Amino acid sequence: MMLNLPKKVTIIEVGPRDGLQNEKLWVPTEIKKKFIAGLRDAGVQEMELTSFVSAKWVPQMGDAAEITVDCLDEKTRNIVLAPNRRGIERVYSTDCQAVAVFVGVSNSFNLKNINKTTRDSMAELIPLIHELKQKNFFVRACISTAFYCPYEGKIKEKDTLELCREFFYAGADELSVADTIGMAAPHESYSLFSQLKAEFPNILLTAHFHDTRKLALANILAALHAGIDRFDTSAGGLGGCPFAPGAAGNAATEDVVYMLERMGITTGIDLSKLIAAIEIVIPYLSRKIESGYYRLHTQTV
Repeated sequence: MMLNLPKKVTIIEVGPRDGLQNEKLWVPTEIKKKFIAGLRDAGVQEMELTSFVSAKWVPQMGDAAEITVDCLDEKTRNIVLAPNRRGIERVYSTDCQAVAVFVGVSNSFNLKNINKTTRDSMAELIPLIHELKQKNFFVRACISTAFYCPYEGKIKEKDTLELCREFFYAGADELSVADTIGMAAPHESYSLFSQLKAEFPNILLTAHFHDTRKLALANILAALHAGIDRFDTSAGGLGGCPFAPGAAGNAATEDVVYMLERMGITTGIDLSKLIAAIEIVIPYLSRKIESGYYRLHTQTV
């Protein structure tokens, strides 16, 4: 028996940012723009567009300013990631009004990613979040390595919960809690998100699962039972992290939408248009699309 499942789920599409950041081949800026437009046409209402990070370390995001300027619209929550003061200052030069910041619960991951400890990152980010809120920005806090770290192993739930508390009290509007290396199991998903839902009933809570061990859908189902109705997904299952060796792509948007719609849960996303958006970017990718829905759809049409 399925109990307490939502009637509607919000999909936050992270393909243009998290999905493409790890691509080895350069995806032309105009293709990225068409990809974003296609995702929007499919019904996506919230989307990570790009990331204001160093092009030296993440070359795929070197066109962040142009993407942001050309891809904003009034119907979608357009989110850009900015990890530090330098990135946020670049956001201020655009009309974007939604910023994602991120910190790893794991010190080792954080040091590999941005060369700062978790504590040092939070010391920098909390004043920036206050500043962003004073300027009426929507602030999305991305909590990486919330379950496991590629360098430290299992992360204690209490440490993830404490980091979420810090973001909550700093004024973040959303907590996106990530299984960065795709190692969580459904019971762990249910446990952590049940606690988050109980402690933070009035903040947007989003689950972010990578599909390294093919458990993303199972973890999403567990989070649904815990009361979560927001999920980060990536069209085509694209993704990975340059600083998390072995991490596979995100849960594929098309697989998640198909599962939810079959369960009677509305997403507002048109699967045929979603597939059309994926096909815009496929010729420029270094790997094949492996999501079940895409593979079966393209074999039968």
